[in-house]
Amino acid sequence: MKKIVCVIMALAMMLCMASCSSAPAEGTYKVGICQLVQHDALDAATLGFKEALTEKLGDKVSFIEQNASGDAATCVTICNQLVAEGVDLMMGNATAALQAAAAASATIPVVGTSITDYATALEIADWTGKTGSNITGTADLAPLDQQAAMIQELFPDAETVGILYCSAEANSVYQSDVITGYLTDMGYAVEVFTFADSNDVANVTTAACAAADVLYIPTDNTAASCTETIANVAIPAGKAIVAGEAGICGGCGVATLSIDYYDIGYAAGEMAYEILVNGANPGDMEIQYAPEVQKLYNEANCSALGITIPEGYAPLA
Repeated sequence: MKKIVCVIMALAMMLCMASCSSAPAEGTYKVGICQLVQHDALDAATLGFKEALTEKLGDKVSFIEQNASGDAATCVTICNQLVAEGVDLMMGNATAALQAAAAASATIPVVGTSITDYATALEIADWTGKTGSNITGTADLAPLDQQAAMIQELFPDAETVGILYCSAEANSVYQSDVITGYLTDMGYAVEVFTFADSNDVANVTTAACAAADVLYIPTDNTAASCTETIANVAIPAGKAIVAGEAGICGGCGVATLSIDYYDIGYAAGEMAYEILVNGANPGDMEIQYAPEVQKLYNEANCSALGITIPEGYAPLA
């Protein structure tokens, strides 16, 4: 009888040890990352986020990183899986990813990055600079009035500006609406051209090139993943594109007033650290913006289109 009791106790101890060894150690954190689509800007933001946390936590932080390949519905699936995995915090990279994380949990902290406007993304009517919920993060919005001024500086003789973006991206709709006001006040006629997804990009770009003297593409994830397609239409048509960020400009644009996506990703990582380690409440943390913007130009595309860039612009790396 004593032998049986000893065997049972030994088995119980082994099960307990196995259970304890599989549980996360105290002071370690599991962070889930949902990125909408792979392109240079979002990739840089994710890298900055991970490096900020790794520098502060070392091997005490682990990441579950998933890419939705441009599909908002896949973002929803990813974020629900992250909740099921029991992550301590979710990072949503781009608007659709943030929205999916917000819908997946009202209690797990969510840090966004590469978000143009949090009030638009989260449908917050009385915006104060804070969400008041389990969400905070960093924004990628460059000053739209200065981007409009850049178009005027580079193309003062243009009459019509065509704005090209994906209609499924709320952040792009917001940017288009705001910059349209600035451009109209400057005396430009503005025409908007939208594509529903990557399948429509070439046809819509062709229509935009036929109707406008110069094109503007806001910070738009679908456009950023289709810059080669856009360039293959716009450059032969002789139409210049002013872009909302450096990644798009590098692929199909001539100039941009851009932020550094690594920087806003890194800042988001620092915010995540404050939440995880120091117990900061996301709802009380103000949304952070890029500390500086820079005028950049694409030397190859400017040369192809015969455009001379004035002083004050740096060449894209």
